[in-house]
Amino acid sequence: MASASSPNDTPVMETTEANGTEGAQEQSSISDEQWKAIKRVIENLYSFRQSDGHDPSKVFHRKVNKRSLPDYYEVIKEPVALSTLKSKLQNRQYRSFADFVRDCALIPHNAQTYNRPEAGAYQDALVIKGIMETEFQQLAEDGVIPKDDAILPDLGEIPPASPRPVEEDEDEEDEDDEDEEDEEGDESDEEGAKRKRRRGPRSSAAITKRDGTSKDDSQKGGDSDPRKRRGRPPRVDTPMEARIKAVLKGIRKHKNDLGHIMIHQFEKLPDKTAMPEYYQEIKEPIAIEIIKRKQKRKKYQSVDHFMRDINTMFNNAKSYNQDESQIYKDAVLLQNEAQKLAEAEKSKPDDEYVMEEGRLPLPNGILHNGELWKVGDWVHIQNPNDVTKPIVAQIYRTWQDSEGQKWVNACWYYRPEQTVHQYEKHFYPNEVVKTGQYRDHHIDEVIDRCFVMFCTRYSRGRPRSFPKDKEVYVCDSRYNEEKHKMNKIKTWASCLPDEVRDKDYEMDLFDGPKKTKKVPTPLLHMLKEDAKETDEIPKPQWGAENAPPMVGAVHKGARDENQSPPPEPTPSPPPQPPAPPPRQVPTVPKYETPNYRRSSEMDSRMANSHDNRATATATPPLSYNNQSHPSNQPQGTQYKQQSASPAPIQYNQYGSHATSNYPQTQHHGSASSSYHSTQIDPRYPQIPAPYRAGAVPGTTTNSVRPHEIFRLSEQANAQIPEEVRKRYQQDEHGNVLFFTAPPVDVLQPVKEGSAVAHTARYLAEKLRRQMALKEKRKAQGLPEDYEEPKPKRVKAEADENIEDKVKNTRDKALQILIDQMQDGTDAIYKDLYGEHWKEGAQFEAARRVERQEEARRKNAALAESARKRKENKTVPLTGTGVYLDDFDPRY
Repeated sequence: MASASSPNDTPVMETTEANGTEGAQEQSSISDEQWKAIKRVIENLYSFRQSDGHDPSKVFHRKVNKRSLPDYYEVIKEPVALSTLKSKLQNRQYRSFADFVRDCALIPHNAQTYNRPEAGAYQDALVIKGIMETEFQQLAEDGVIPKDDAILPDLGEIPPASPRPVEEDEDEEDEDDEDEEDEEGDESDEEGAKRKRRRGPRSSAAITKRDGTSKDDSQKGGDSDPRKRRGRPPRVDTPMEARIKAVLKGIRKHKNDLGHIMIHQFEKLPDKTAMPEYYQEIKEPIAIEIIKRKQKRKKYQSVDHFMRDINTMFNNAKSYNQDESQIYKDAVLLQNEAQKLAEAEKSKPDDEYVMEEGRLPLPNGILHNGELWKVGDWVHIQNPNDVTKPIVAQIYRTWQDSEGQKWVNACWYYRPEQTVHQYEKHFYPNEVVKTGQYRDHHIDEVIDRCFVMFCTRYSRGRPRSFPKDKEVYVCDSRYNEEKHKMNKIKTWASCLPDEVRDKDYEMDLFDGPKKTKKVPTPLLHMLKEDAKETDEIPKPQWGAENAPPMVGAVHKGARDENQSPPPEPTPSPPPQPPAPPPRQVPTVPKYETPNYRRSSEMDSRMANSHDNRATATATPPLSYNNQSHPSNQPQGTQYKQQSASPAPIQYNQYGSHATSNYPQTQHHGSASSSYHSTQIDPRYPQIPAPYRAGAVPGTTTNSVRPHEIFRLSEQANAQIPEEVRKRYQQDEHGNVLFFTAPPVDVLQPVKEGSAVAHTARYLAEKLRRQMALKEKRKAQGLPEDYEEPKPKRVKAEADENIEDKVKNTRDKALQILIDQMQDGTDAIYKDLYGEHWKEGAQFEAARRVERQEEARRKNAALAESARKRKENKTVPLTGTGVYLDDFDPRY
């Protein structure tokens, strides 16, 4: 956007012998006159300007940024810039003048190798090459260098340019820019480099090499399944947005006399470090990339608003550059052309801007079921594969079709069990991952609201005024469905629609950061026992067309680079004795259904170890089928998944503690296949799911988690045929009930009026430990009733002993120091007074007392003097004085 019209302000420093090492100076065959010639050549390269003021050396001042163009260093093996020549001159690193000539030749050769012939850098390289040849020829004629050194060496043939890709239209470029912005900073270095190589350079510095690959070619090795292909939101432009895009597309078609596209000079702002004077003179800098970003984020309210920025951009170029420069001429032409295009677009009726398939944008959102759904809202969408797990998504587009039906386009977020990942992967409870799936849904498919928070904010609070009965998810990564990899998200704003990227939401903060521990993958049970790291990555199981996978998969391959190692495993418990044989438990009429407190983990093991629990029941049982019972899976692999229903499903492992409010009547049945239950307490519908009962009076506070009872949401329950629901236990509203575990044997009360606190297995284990302790004491020669001292008392006594020892040691050390100081003082007096050192010590002590007394007297006098000075500074308001009213009657 700016061309340098002033002489070069980067002079080459004077060189002296001190600038180079002695070794380099001795090995160099370059004379002082040749060193001065090298300096003069470099300065001429910097200061040369073409007739229009263009600086052809500017693009060669410094080496190419490796982060901007990573593939440049794969193509160019010896990168050289003018800064390289300056550095070697200042350090006198050239051994011969021919070495300097070769470095000079590399600059245009590299530019011609990497860039196309019509690129600006390629044309500038030809100009620089001509300057070099002229300078070296002049030096040879003056006898400074041999004629052989004046010829640029042959560095190899310039490779032919690859076929130029078809000129992209504005819409495709916008999509590429959006795709690049969304993924910026969120991919691994390797993937980011490949993507940038595929996109090619975008710098206005004139490095414009293209690799010639098409968009279809970029889908390498991808599955043909369209459900896995990366998508983006459809185009749904208002007439005003369509007019703005038409103007931007129109000004891209113009080329100058050199065949360069004019608008390329206005794509980016100048580098602040290279041209700081530009930002001192131009108060409102703006470029095409900024205008495009504002257009994407819906910042323009009208075409005139957009044209104000266009005119500002061209006026900046005309203000900074000289009238005869090429960029000034291009700015004048493009500004006039933009004005014509804008007037032509505004004169067209809105009917000419109807989108494909008759889409009519609804920028203000969709009013449905009494709620307004707009871009940026987080929603639950119907999932045809699993009604209990609605699709978590964010709305990107809203529109109305030609038939009056209203639609939304939403970006899907997968749950962990819908992805393919490494088996050691851990997730946050309620975590989701962003995908590249942008799907169209009818507004009727939107179920309810939800919210997704970035992991850095999830632990600090919750969105303000967001209903507590709505789901709040946490997101940490993007999911690549082709490579089955999860990349950490670095910038959360890049994951949001353009319209809401600049907006933030208020939060109700927690008292302190909430510690959220990651949990193992919910698909760990799907890992095959014979799985190997070399196995192929499994595929997810797809179901309905417009829905996420029914279930993902896990593999034993290598962990991703950004995947944290699994946490240390919990030590296994001590071996347990074999379970006692099942026995008949008589029914106790007086304590019909006590709410016994027991270990749910121990009960689960007992339920799996015994085939039958023979107990008495008072009512006909109902059979529960395995397929409809969610707790048939091992508890170690269950995972908390919540839905949009008022009663979300929560599994034992990560759910909160709950207990049933039903009578715990004993049942018959198998723990591994099916079991029976009694009729439900009529109070059940009044208890929200999951149902929680209060503590039983008289029990201890150290209670463990009891069993839980769940129900499906109203919508999910309605999906089950009525004839199927009748086969299972229901509440009075007809909702099927689910239990986390079958009944387990319990002991009868030890004494009347008390509840049973433990299972038979726990009591047997307790007795075994007591017997083992007695045997240990007997082996140590201790009485059986011997009680070891409590750890707290022992620790307190030990601390007291340590404090006493420290105090005694400190006193001894202080006394030793005092004795050493006294011995040193006596030695000094012996050296001064000899045999009469004792009299001398007494004399010095007396003088010291006199001096101390004299110092005290001086300090007291000074304090008294300061007090008097302070009193003298006080000015009395009354006293002897003459006032005007004493002798003048006018006062």
